[in-house]
Amino acid sequence: MNHPIYQVRTVEIVEPYTLRVRFSDDTEQIVYLKPVLAGELGELYGPLLDLQLFNQVAVGPEVKTLVWLNGADFDPATLHDWPKYKDAFAARAREWERVSA
Repeated sequence: MNHPIYQVRTVEIVEPYTLRVRFSDDTEQIVYLKPVLAGELGELYGPLLDLQLFNQVAVGPEVKTLVWLNGADFDPATLHDWPKYKDAFAARAREWERVSA
């Protein structure tokens, strides 16, 4: 089965925790990440709640996805299809917050 391979071309911060991401297939997504920056992703993604760190997002030169200085990144295919995944990611983060509280 062939799966398309997406790469991030550009990223722009449009609001707090909100990014406009343009992909190699000339599509773009507006991605609001705050709801997924906790829970099981807490150790790696939790620090991104600090806007000073979050706003240092960049396009990784090797894998062409969003990367941060603390090592956090997101799969470009997930970002490309964000509307399909965002609710599940947010629900999982909320569940893990309850478990770790």
